[in-house]
Amino acid sequence: MRTAAREVDAVIVGAGFAGMYMLHRLRSAGMNVQVIEAGDGVGGTWYWNRYPGARCDIESMEYSYQFSEELQQEWEWQERYAPQPEILAYANHVADRFDLRKNIQFETRVTEAVFDEAVNRWQVQTDTGEALSASFCVMATGCLSSTNLPKFEGLDTYQGEWFHTGLWPHQGVDFTGKRIAIIGTGSSAVQSIPQLAKQAAHLTVFQRTPNFSIPAHNRQLEPEYVAEVKAHYSELRAANNLEAGGFGSRTERNDGSVFEASEAERAENFERKWQIGGFGFLAAFGDLLMAPESNEFAADFVRSKIRATVKDPAVADLLCPQQVIGCKRLCVDINYFETYNRDNVTLVSVKDHPIERVTPKGLVTGGKEYEFDCLIFATGFDAMTGSLTRIDIRGRDGLALKDKWAAGPRTYLGLGSAGFPNLFTISGPQSPSVLSNMICSIEQHVNWVTDCILNMRKRGLATIEADLKAEDAWVAHVNEIADMTLYPSCNSWYLGANVPGKPRVFMPYVGGLPVYAEKCEEVASHNYEGFVLA
Repeated sequence: MRTAAREVDAVIVGAGFAGMYMLHRLRSAGMNVQVIEAGDGVGGTWYWNRYPGARCDIESMEYSYQFSEELQQEWEWQERYAPQPEILAYANHVADRFDLRKNIQFETRVTEAVFDEAVNRWQVQTDTGEALSASFCVMATGCLSSTNLPKFEGLDTYQGEWFHTGLWPHQGVDFTGKRIAIIGTGSSAVQSIPQLAKQAAHLTVFQRTPNFSIPAHNRQLEPEYVAEVKAHYSELRAANNLEAGGFGSRTERNDGSVFEASEAERAENFERKWQIGGFGFLAAFGDLLMAPESNEFAADFVRSKIRATVKDPAVADLLCPQQVIGCKRLCVDINYFETYNRDNVTLVSVKDHPIERVTPKGLVTGGKEYEFDCLIFATGFDAMTGSLTRIDIRGRDGLALKDKWAAGPRTYLGLGSAGFPNLFTISGPQSPSVLSNMICSIEQHVNWVTDCILNMRKRGLATIEADLKAEDAWVAHVNEIADMTLYPSCNSWYLGANVPGKPRVFMPYVGGLPVYAEKCEEVASHNYEGFVLA
Protein backbone atom coordinates (compact mmCIF):
# COMPACT_ATOMS: atom_id res chain seq x y z
CA MET A 1 0.00 0.00 0.00
CA ARG A 2 1.40 3.38 -1.00
CA THR A 3 1.63 6.15 1.56
CA ALA A 4 1.03 9.84 0.98
CA ALA A 5 4.07 11.48 -0.57
CA ARG A 6 6.30 13.66 1.57
CA GLU A 7 7.18 16.84 -0.32
CA VAL A 8 10.78 18.03 -0.62
CA ASP A 9 12.57 20.34 -3.02
CA ALA A 10 14.97 17.67 -4.25
CA VAL A 11 15.54 13.93 -3.94
CA ILE A 12 19.13 12.75 -4.36
CA VAL A 13 19.71 9.06 -5.04
CA GLY A 14 23.03 7.87 -3.60
CA ALA A 15 25.27 9.00 -0.74
CA GLY A 16 28.66 8.59 -2.35
CA PHE A 17 30.94 11.53 -3.08
CA ALA A 18 28.44 12.90 -5.63
CA GLY A 19 25.40 12.61 -3.40
CA MET A 20 27.15 14.08 -0.36
CA TYR A 21 28.40 17.14 -2.19
CA MET A 22 25.07 17.62 -3.98
CA LEU A 23 23.35 17.55 -0.60
CA HIS A 24 25.81 20.04 0.85
CA ARG A 25 25.37 22.49 -2.02
CA LEU A 26 21.57 22.36 -2.20
CA ARG A 27 21.09 22.44 1.56
CA SER A 28 23.48 25.39 1.83
CA ALA A 29 21.21 27.16 -0.69
CA GLY A 30 18.28 26.73 1.68
CA MET A 31 16.59 23.81 -0.06
CA ASN A 32 14.76 20.94 1.61
CA VAL A 33 16.66 17.86 0.42
CA GLN A 34 16.35 14.13 1.00
CA VAL A 35 19.10 11.65 0.09
CA ILE A 36 18.16 7.98 -0.37
CA GLU A 37 21.00 5.48 0.06
CA ALA A 38 20.89 1.67 -0.23
CA GLY A 39 23.80 1.07 2.14
CA ASP A 40 23.89 1.73 5.86
CA GLY A 41 26.66 4.30 5.47
CA VAL A 42 28.12 6.91 3.13
CA GLY A 43 30.90 6.36 0.61
CA GLY A 44 29.24 4.91 -2.48
CA THR A 45 31.63 2.66 -4.39
CA TRP A 46 34.07 2.81 -1.45
CA TYR A 47 31.32 1.57 0.86
CA TRP A 48 30.62 -1.54 -1.24
CA ASN A 49 34.06 -2.43 -2.66
CA ARG A 50 35.94 -3.75 0.37
CA TYR A 51 37.78 -6.62 -1.32
CA PRO A 52 41.40 -7.23 -0.25
CA GLY A 53 43.75 -4.71 -1.84
CA ALA A 54 41.05 -2.23 -2.91
CA ARG A 55 42.50 1.23 -3.38
CA CYS A 56 42.19 4.29 -5.61
CA ASP A 57 44.23 4.60 -8.81
CA ILE A 58 44.32 8.42 -8.58
CA GLU A 59 46.85 9.80 -6.09
CA SER A 60 45.25 10.57 -2.74
CA MET A 61 46.29 14.23 -2.55
CA GLU A 62 44.31 14.75 -5.76
CA TYR A 63 41.43 12.31 -5.24
CA SER A 64 39.65 14.49 -2.72
CA TYR A 65 37.22 17.39 -2.51
CA GLN A 66 38.46 20.89 -3.25
CA PHE A 67 35.33 22.86 -2.32
CA SER A 68 36.51 23.44 1.26
CA GLU A 69 39.97 24.75 2.00
CA GLU A 70 39.54 23.82 5.66
CA LEU A 71 38.75 20.22 4.71
CA GLN A 72 41.78 20.07 2.41
CA GLN A 73 44.07 21.29 5.18
CA GLU A 74 42.77 19.19 8.05
CA TRP A 75 42.56 15.76 6.41
CA GLU A 76 45.81 13.77 6.46
CA TRP A 77 46.30 11.23 3.68
CA GLN A 78 48.78 8.50 4.59
CA GLU A 79 49.68 6.82 1.28
CA ARG A 80 50.37 7.82 -2.31
CA TYR A 81 47.37 5.74 -3.41
CA ALA A 82 44.79 5.62 -0.65
CA PRO A 83 43.40 2.19 0.32
CA GLN A 84 39.65 1.66 0.58
CA PRO A 85 39.46 1.90 4.41
CA GLU A 86 41.18 5.28 4.32
CA ILE A 87 38.88 6.63 1.59
CA LEU A 88 35.82 5.37 3.46
CA ALA A 89 37.11 7.04 6.63
CA TYR A 90 37.48 10.27 4.62
CA ALA A 91 33.88 9.99 3.35
CA ASN A 92 32.64 9.51 6.92
CA HIS A 93 34.72 12.46 8.07
CA VAL A 94 33.09 14.64 5.39
CA ALA A 95 29.62 13.45 6.41
CA ASP A 96 30.34 14.27 10.05
CA ARG A 97 32.08 17.56 9.40
CA PHE A 98 29.21 18.95 7.34
CA ASP A 99 26.46 17.21 9.36
CA LEU A 100 25.11 15.45 6.27
CA ARG A 101 23.60 12.33 7.84
CA LYS A 102 20.46 14.08 9.09
CA ASN A 103 19.31 14.39 5.46
CA ILE A 104 20.28 10.86 4.39
CA GLN A 105 17.93 7.89 4.67
CA PHE A 106 20.06 4.76 4.77
CA GLU A 107 19.21 1.12 3.95
CA THR A 108 16.60 2.27 1.46
CA ARG A 109 16.44 1.78 -2.30
CA VAL A 110 14.58 3.93 -4.80
CA THR A 111 12.45 1.57 -6.86
CA GLU A 112 10.52 4.05 -8.99
CA ALA A 113 10.71 7.70 -10.05
CA VAL A 114 7.85 8.99 -12.21
CA PHE A 115 7.48 12.53 -13.54
CA ASP A 116 3.99 13.92 -12.90
CA GLU A 117 3.36 16.39 -15.72
CA ALA A 118 0.28 17.84 -14.03
CA VAL A 119 2.31 19.29 -11.17
CA ASN A 120 5.86 19.17 -12.63
CA ARG A 121 7.13 16.98 -9.82
CA TRP A 122 8.95 13.68 -9.51
CA GLN A 123 7.01 11.05 -7.57
CA VAL A 124 9.56 8.76 -5.97
CA GLN A 125 8.87 5.36 -4.40
CA THR A 126 11.23 3.37 -2.16
CA ASP A 127 11.43 -0.27 -1.14
CA THR A 128 10.36 0.71 2.38
CA GLY A 129 7.00 1.91 1.07
CA GLU A 130 7.78 5.58 1.57
CA ALA A 131 6.80 8.05 -1.13
CA LEU A 132 8.47 11.36 -1.88
CA SER A 133 7.46 14.21 -4.17
CA ALA A 134 10.20 16.52 -5.42
CA SER A 135 10.68 19.33 -7.91
CA PHE A 136 14.10 17.91 -8.81
CA CYS A 137 15.51 14.41 -8.86
CA VAL A 138 19.30 14.03 -8.91
CA MET A 139 20.78 10.66 -9.73
CA ALA A 140 24.09 10.37 -7.86
CA THR A 141 24.14 6.62 -8.36
CA GLY A 142 27.74 6.37 -9.55
CA CYS A 143 29.35 4.88 -12.64
CA LEU A 144 30.62 1.67 -11.03
CA SER A 145 27.92 0.68 -8.57
CA SER A 146 25.78 -2.02 -10.23
CA THR A 147 27.64 -5.31 -10.09
CA ASN A 148 27.80 -7.57 -13.13
CA LEU A 149 27.48 -11.28 -12.33
CA PRO A 150 27.39 -13.51 -15.41
CA LYS A 151 24.67 -16.16 -15.32
CA PHE A 152 26.81 -19.20 -14.64
CA GLU A 153 24.83 -22.43 -14.85
CA GLY A 154 24.81 -24.29 -11.57
CA LEU A 155 25.86 -21.44 -9.29
CA ASP A 156 22.86 -22.17 -7.05
CA THR A 157 24.23 -25.69 -6.49
CA TYR A 158 27.67 -24.58 -5.29
CA GLN A 159 28.30 -25.79 -1.74
CA GLY A 160 31.17 -23.46 -0.85
CA GLU A 161 31.16 -19.71 -0.29
CA TRP A 162 31.12 -17.27 -3.20
CA PHE A 163 31.67 -13.53 -3.35
CA HIS A 164 31.61 -10.63 -5.80
CA THR A 165 34.37 -8.04 -5.38
CA GLY A 166 31.81 -5.22 -5.73
CA LEU A 167 29.62 -6.54 -2.89
CA TRP A 168 32.25 -7.62 -0.40
CA PRO A 169 31.23 -8.68 3.13
CA HIS A 170 31.81 -5.79 5.52
CA GLN A 171 33.21 -8.06 8.20
CA GLY A 172 35.89 -9.27 5.77
CA VAL A 173 36.71 -12.86 4.85
CA ASP A 174 39.45 -15.12 6.21
CA PHE A 175 40.85 -17.17 3.34
CA THR A 176 43.63 -18.80 5.35
CA GLY A 177 44.26 -22.30 4.07
CA LYS A 178 41.45 -22.12 1.50
CA ARG A 179 41.46 -23.18 -2.13
CA ILE A 180 40.23 -20.09 -3.99
CA ALA A 181 39.14 -19.45 -7.55
CA ILE A 182 38.93 -15.87 -8.83
CA ILE A 183 37.18 -15.25 -12.14
CA GLY A 184 38.29 -12.14 -14.03
CA THR A 185 41.48 -10.11 -14.34
CA GLY A 186 40.20 -6.53 -14.42
CA SER A 187 41.18 -3.83 -11.95
CA SER A 188 39.48 -5.43 -8.92
CA ALA A 189 41.22 -8.74 -9.60
CA VAL A 190 44.59 -7.09 -10.28
CA GLN A 191 44.35 -5.41 -6.88
CA SER A 192 43.03 -8.39 -4.93
CA ILE A 193 45.02 -11.30 -6.40
CA PRO A 194 48.34 -10.41 -4.68
CA GLN A 195 46.54 -10.12 -1.33
CA LEU A 196 44.50 -13.30 -1.76
CA ALA A 197 47.62 -15.26 -2.71
CA LYS A 198 49.20 -14.40 0.65
CA GLN A 199 46.33 -16.15 2.50
CA ALA A 200 45.19 -18.95 0.23
CA ALA A 201 46.44 -22.50 0.33
CA HIS A 202 46.07 -22.21 -3.43
CA LEU A 203 44.69 -19.50 -5.72
CA THR A 204 43.57 -20.26 -9.27
CA VAL A 205 43.02 -17.30 -11.55
CA PHE A 206 40.59 -17.79 -14.45
CA GLN A 207 41.46 -15.25 -17.12
CA ARG A 208 39.55 -14.50 -20.30
CA THR A 209 41.47 -11.41 -21.44
CA PRO A 210 44.73 -10.24 -19.86
CA ASN A 211 45.02 -6.60 -18.90
CA PHE A 212 47.81 -4.08 -19.06
CA SER A 213 48.93 -2.94 -15.64
CA ILE A 214 51.50 -0.40 -14.48
CA PRO A 215 53.16 -0.59 -11.05
CA ALA A 216 51.79 1.84 -8.47
CA HIS A 217 55.07 2.20 -6.59
CA ASN A 218 52.85 2.99 -3.64
CA ARG A 219 54.47 4.43 -0.53
CA GLN A 220 53.81 6.29 2.67
CA LEU A 221 53.55 10.01 1.97
CA GLU A 222 56.47 12.06 3.20
CA PRO A 223 55.41 14.85 5.61
CA GLU A 224 57.47 17.33 3.58
CA TYR A 225 55.59 16.46 0.40
CA VAL A 226 52.19 16.75 2.10
CA ALA A 227 53.12 20.12 3.60
CA GLU A 228 54.32 21.39 0.23
CA VAL A 229 51.10 20.34 -1.52
CA LYS A 230 48.92 21.87 1.19
CA ALA A 231 50.84 25.12 1.01
CA HIS A 232 50.01 25.36 -2.69
CA TYR A 233 46.77 23.39 -2.94
CA SER A 234 44.90 26.08 -4.86
CA GLU A 235 47.63 26.21 -7.52
CA LEU A 236 47.63 22.40 -7.83
CA ARG A 237 43.84 22.29 -8.20
CA ALA A 238 43.85 25.07 -10.79
CA ALA A 239 46.54 23.29 -12.80
CA ASN A 240 44.70 19.95 -12.54
CA ASN A 241 41.51 21.56 -13.80
CA LEU A 242 43.38 22.28 -17.03
CA GLU A 243 44.35 18.62 -17.45
CA ALA A 244 42.20 16.36 -19.63
CA GLY A 245 41.63 13.98 -16.74
CA GLY A 246 41.46 16.55 -13.96
CA PHE A 247 44.64 15.23 -12.33
CA GLY A 248 48.35 14.78 -12.93
CA SER A 249 49.46 18.35 -13.63
CA ARG A 250 52.75 17.54 -11.95
CA THR A 251 53.33 14.62 -14.28
CA GLU A 252 55.99 15.18 -16.88
CA ARG A 253 54.13 15.12 -20.20
CA ASN A 254 55.55 14.62 -23.67
CA ASP A 255 53.16 15.83 -26.36
CA GLY A 256 55.44 14.71 -29.17
CA SER A 257 55.03 11.62 -31.31
CA VAL A 258 56.71 8.36 -30.45
CA PHE A 259 58.15 8.46 -33.98
CA GLU A 260 60.03 11.69 -33.22
CA ALA A 261 62.18 9.84 -30.69
CA SER A 262 65.07 7.48 -31.34
CA GLU A 263 64.86 3.89 -30.14
CA ALA A 264 67.04 4.74 -27.15
CA GLU A 265 64.94 7.82 -26.30
CA ARG A 266 61.74 5.81 -26.50
CA ALA A 267 63.11 3.14 -24.18
CA GLU A 268 64.40 5.76 -21.74
CA ASN A 269 61.09 7.62 -21.70
CA PHE A 270 58.99 4.49 -21.15
CA GLU A 271 61.37 3.26 -18.45
CA ARG A 272 61.19 6.59 -16.61
CA LYS A 273 57.39 6.48 -16.66
CA TRP A 274 57.42 2.84 -15.53
CA GLN A 275 59.60 3.71 -12.54
CA ILE A 276 57.32 6.60 -11.57
CA GLY A 277 54.28 4.36 -11.91
CA GLY A 278 50.58 4.99 -12.36
CA PHE A 279 48.52 6.45 -15.19
CA GLY A 280 51.32 8.83 -16.14
CA PHE A 281 52.76 6.00 -18.22
CA LEU A 282 50.39 6.91 -21.05
CA ALA A 283 51.78 10.46 -21.04
CA ALA A 284 55.13 9.16 -22.31
CA PHE A 285 54.18 10.35 -25.79
CA GLY A 286 51.30 12.40 -27.10
CA ASP A 287 50.02 9.98 -29.73
CA LEU A 288 49.79 6.71 -27.78
CA LEU A 289 45.98 6.71 -27.81
CA MET A 290 45.65 8.14 -31.29
CA ALA A 291 47.51 5.79 -33.63
CA PRO A 292 47.86 1.98 -33.46
CA GLU A 293 51.46 2.14 -34.70
CA SER A 294 52.41 4.49 -31.86
CA ASN A 295 50.48 2.54 -29.28
CA GLU A 296 52.29 -0.68 -30.17
CA PHE A 297 55.59 0.74 -28.89
CA ALA A 298 54.07 1.29 -25.43
CA ALA A 299 52.30 -2.09 -25.50
CA ASP A 300 55.51 -3.88 -26.46
CA PHE A 301 57.38 -2.19 -23.63
CA VAL A 302 54.87 -3.37 -21.03
CA ARG A 303 54.84 -6.88 -22.50
CA SER A 304 58.63 -6.95 -22.17
CA LYS A 305 58.27 -6.02 -18.50
CA ILE A 306 55.75 -8.81 -17.95
CA ARG A 307 58.08 -11.36 -19.55
CA ALA A 308 61.01 -10.10 -17.49
CA THR A 309 58.97 -10.41 -14.27
CA VAL A 310 57.09 -13.70 -14.70
CA LYS A 311 59.51 -16.63 -14.56
CA ASP A 312 57.42 -19.19 -16.44
CA PRO A 313 57.46 -18.17 -20.15
CA ALA A 314 54.13 -19.90 -20.84
CA VAL A 315 52.43 -18.02 -18.00
CA ALA A 316 54.03 -14.76 -19.10
CA ASP A 317 52.67 -15.25 -22.61
CA LEU A 318 49.16 -15.75 -21.21
CA LEU A 319 49.51 -12.55 -19.17
CA CYS A 320 50.61 -10.44 -22.15
CA PRO A 321 47.64 -8.49 -23.57
CA GLN A 322 47.36 -8.27 -27.33
CA GLN A 323 44.90 -5.36 -27.46
CA VAL A 324 45.74 -1.66 -27.56
CA ILE A 325 47.12 -0.37 -24.27
CA GLY A 326 44.62 2.07 -22.78
CA CYS A 327 41.52 1.00 -24.72
CA LYS A 328 40.55 -0.85 -21.55
CA ARG A 329 41.04 0.96 -18.28
CA LEU A 330 44.71 0.77 -17.44
CA CYS A 331 45.31 -1.05 -14.16
CA VAL A 332 47.66 0.17 -11.45
CA ASP A 333 49.03 -2.64 -9.31
CA ILE A 334 51.16 -3.66 -6.37
CA ASN A 335 53.15 -6.82 -7.23
CA TYR A 336 50.50 -8.22 -9.57
CA PHE A 337 52.74 -9.92 -12.11
CA GLU A 338 55.19 -10.98 -9.38
CA THR A 339 52.37 -12.95 -7.74
CA TYR A 340 52.35 -15.46 -10.60
CA ASN A 341 55.81 -16.61 -9.49
CA ARG A 342 54.33 -18.03 -6.29
CA ASP A 343 53.99 -21.81 -5.99
CA ASN A 344 50.41 -21.47 -4.75
CA VAL A 345 49.10 -19.51 -7.76
CA THR A 346 47.88 -21.02 -11.02
CA LEU A 347 46.68 -19.17 -14.11
CA VAL A 348 44.02 -20.77 -16.31
CA SER A 349 43.01 -19.19 -19.62
CA VAL A 350 39.30 -19.45 -20.44
CA LYS A 351 39.52 -17.44 -23.64
CA ASP A 352 39.16 -20.47 -25.89
CA HIS A 353 37.35 -22.64 -23.35
CA PRO A 354 34.83 -20.52 -21.42
CA ILE A 355 33.62 -21.61 -18.01
CA GLU A 356 30.92 -24.18 -18.79
CA ARG A 357 29.18 -24.38 -15.43
CA VAL A 358 29.54 -24.20 -11.69
CA THR A 359 29.33 -27.51 -9.83
CA PRO A 360 28.64 -28.26 -6.16
CA LYS A 361 32.40 -28.45 -5.57
CA GLY A 362 33.83 -25.95 -8.06
CA LEU A 363 33.58 -25.25 -11.77
CA VAL A 364 34.16 -26.83 -15.17
CA THR A 365 36.13 -25.36 -18.05
CA GLY A 366 37.64 -27.12 -21.04
CA GLY A 367 35.93 -30.29 -19.92
CA LYS A 368 37.91 -30.34 -16.66
CA GLU A 369 36.44 -29.87 -13.20
CA TYR A 370 38.31 -27.77 -10.63
CA GLU A 371 37.40 -27.99 -6.94
CA PHE A 372 37.47 -24.96 -4.64
CA ASP A 373 36.44 -23.89 -1.16
CA CYS A 374 35.58 -20.36 -2.36
CA LEU A 375 34.65 -18.68 -5.63
CA ILE A 376 35.32 -14.98 -6.18
CA PHE A 377 33.71 -13.18 -9.10
CA ALA A 378 35.78 -10.17 -10.16
CA THR A 379 33.47 -9.65 -13.12
CA GLY A 380 33.03 -5.91 -12.83
CA PHE A 381 30.00 -3.70 -13.22
CA ASP A 382 27.12 -2.78 -15.46
CA ALA A 383 28.99 0.50 -15.79
CA MET A 384 27.67 4.01 -16.38
CA THR A 385 24.02 3.07 -16.99
CA GLY A 386 23.24 0.01 -14.86
CA SER A 387 22.26 1.84 -11.68
CA LEU A 388 19.94 4.13 -13.66
CA THR A 389 18.18 1.53 -15.79
CA ARG A 390 17.61 -0.77 -12.81
CA ILE A 391 15.31 1.89 -11.34
CA ASP A 392 11.91 2.34 -12.98
CA ILE A 393 12.45 5.94 -14.15
CA ARG A 394 9.64 7.31 -16.30
CA GLY A 395 9.44 10.77 -17.85
CA ARG A 396 6.91 12.47 -20.08
CA ASP A 397 4.08 10.31 -21.42
CA GLY A 398 5.29 7.44 -19.26
CA LEU A 399 8.49 6.99 -21.29
CA ALA A 400 10.83 4.60 -19.42
CA LEU A 401 14.50 5.61 -19.34
CA LYS A 402 15.55 1.99 -19.92
CA ASP A 403 13.44 1.96 -23.10
CA LYS A 404 14.82 5.25 -24.35
CA TRP A 405 18.34 3.94 -23.71
CA ALA A 406 17.66 0.48 -25.15
CA ALA A 407 20.18 1.10 -27.96
CA GLY A 408 22.60 2.96 -25.66
CA PRO A 409 22.46 6.04 -23.44
CA ARG A 410 21.34 9.34 -24.96
CA THR A 411 22.02 12.50 -22.98
CA TYR A 412 22.85 16.13 -23.39
CA LEU A 413 26.21 16.79 -21.74
CA GLY A 414 25.68 13.71 -19.57
CA LEU A 415 23.53 15.96 -17.37
CA GLY A 416 20.02 15.26 -18.61
CA SER A 417 17.99 13.35 -21.18
CA ALA A 418 15.18 14.65 -23.41
CA GLY A 419 11.78 13.64 -22.10
CA PHE A 420 12.92 13.67 -18.47
CA PRO A 421 12.49 17.19 -17.04
CA ASN A 422 14.28 18.19 -13.84
CA LEU A 423 16.18 14.89 -13.76
CA PHE A 424 19.93 15.40 -13.46
CA THR A 425 22.62 12.73 -13.63
CA ILE A 426 25.91 13.41 -11.87
CA SER A 427 28.88 12.12 -13.91
CA GLY A 428 26.41 10.47 -16.24
CA PRO A 429 27.14 8.77 -19.56
CA GLN A 430 28.57 11.07 -22.24
CA SER A 431 30.40 13.22 -19.70
CA PRO A 432 34.14 12.81 -18.81
CA SER A 433 33.24 10.72 -15.72
CA VAL A 434 35.35 7.54 -15.64
CA LEU A 435 38.02 9.00 -17.92
CA SER A 436 38.73 11.67 -15.32
CA ASN A 437 39.41 12.22 -11.64
CA MET A 438 35.87 11.36 -10.51
CA ILE A 439 35.75 13.77 -7.59
CA CYS A 440 36.87 16.62 -9.85
CA SER A 441 34.14 15.76 -12.37
CA ILE A 442 31.59 15.35 -9.58
CA GLU A 443 32.29 18.83 -8.21
CA GLN A 444 32.03 20.36 -11.68
CA HIS A 445 28.67 18.68 -12.27
CA VAL A 446 27.25 19.45 -8.83
CA ASN A 447 28.24 23.10 -9.08
CA TRP A 448 26.63 23.37 -12.53
CA VAL A 449 23.41 21.68 -11.41
CA THR A 450 23.18 23.81 -8.26
CA ASP A 451 23.70 27.04 -10.18
CA CYS A 452 21.08 25.90 -12.71
CA ILE A 453 18.46 25.16 -10.05
CA LEU A 454 19.09 28.46 -8.29
CA ASN A 455 18.84 30.31 -11.61
CA MET A 456 15.50 28.64 -12.30
CA ARG A 457 14.14 29.51 -8.87
CA LYS A 458 15.22 33.11 -9.23
CA ARG A 459 13.40 33.37 -12.55
CA GLY A 460 10.31 31.47 -11.45
CA LEU A 461 10.88 28.62 -13.89
CA ALA A 462 9.36 25.20 -13.22
CA THR A 463 11.20 22.81 -15.54
CA ILE A 464 14.40 22.31 -17.49
CA GLU A 465 14.71 19.55 -20.05
CA ALA A 466 17.27 18.59 -22.68
CA ASP A 467 16.23 19.54 -26.20
CA LEU A 468 16.08 16.50 -28.46
CA LYS A 469 18.08 18.11 -31.28
CA ALA A 470 20.79 19.25 -28.85
CA GLU A 471 20.88 15.78 -27.37
CA ASP A 472 21.25 14.15 -30.79
CA ALA A 473 24.05 16.57 -31.67
CA TRP A 474 25.88 15.87 -28.39
CA VAL A 475 25.62 12.09 -28.78
CA ALA A 476 27.00 12.42 -32.32
CA HIS A 477 29.84 14.62 -31.04
CA VAL A 478 30.73 12.17 -28.27
CA ASN A 479 30.91 9.33 -30.79
CA GLU A 480 32.87 11.40 -33.30
CA ILE A 481 35.53 12.35 -30.74
CA ALA A 482 35.77 8.78 -29.45
CA ASP A 483 36.24 7.45 -32.98
CA MET A 484 39.27 9.73 -33.40
CA THR A 485 41.00 7.71 -30.67
CA LEU A 486 41.83 4.07 -29.99
CA TYR A 487 39.39 3.82 -27.06
CA PRO A 488 36.61 2.03 -29.00
CA SER A 489 39.07 -0.46 -30.54
CA CYS A 490 38.57 -3.26 -28.00
CA ASN A 491 35.78 -4.82 -25.97
CA SER A 492 35.76 -2.88 -22.72
CA TRP A 493 33.24 -1.84 -20.09
CA TYR A 494 33.55 1.67 -21.55
CA LEU A 495 31.39 0.20 -24.33
CA GLY A 496 29.34 -2.09 -22.11
CA ALA A 497 31.00 -5.10 -23.76
CA ASN A 498 31.32 -6.95 -20.42
CA VAL A 499 27.54 -7.24 -20.00
CA PRO A 500 25.81 -9.76 -22.28
CA GLY A 501 23.14 -8.11 -24.41
CA LYS A 502 24.15 -4.56 -23.53
CA PRO A 503 24.40 -2.25 -26.58
CA ARG A 504 27.97 -1.67 -27.72
CA VAL A 505 28.19 2.12 -27.42
CA PHE A 506 31.18 4.12 -26.15
CA MET A 507 29.83 5.92 -23.08
CA PRO A 508 32.37 8.39 -21.63
CA TYR A 509 33.32 11.72 -23.25
CA VAL A 510 36.98 11.62 -24.31
CA GLY A 511 37.35 15.30 -25.19
CA GLY A 512 38.77 16.08 -21.76
CA LEU A 513 37.49 17.84 -18.65
CA PRO A 514 38.61 21.42 -19.54
CA VAL A 515 36.91 21.36 -22.95
CA TYR A 516 33.82 19.78 -21.44
CA ALA A 517 33.61 22.24 -18.52
CA GLU A 518 34.00 25.14 -20.94
CA LYS A 519 31.10 23.77 -22.99
CA CYS A 520 28.93 23.50 -19.87
CA GLU A 521 29.70 27.09 -18.89
CA GLU A 522 28.99 28.28 -22.42
CA VAL A 523 25.62 26.53 -22.34
CA ALA A 524 24.72 28.15 -19.01
CA SER A 525 25.85 31.62 -20.08
CA HIS A 526 23.63 31.39 -23.19
CA ASN A 527 20.49 30.87 -21.12
CA TYR A 528 21.03 27.10 -20.92
CA GLU A 529 21.26 26.68 -24.66
CA GLY A 530 20.21 23.19 -25.71
CA PHE A 531 17.79 22.90 -22.80
CA VAL A 532 14.11 23.81 -22.84
CA LEU A 533 13.12 26.03 -19.91
CA ALA A 534 9.46 26.46 -18.96
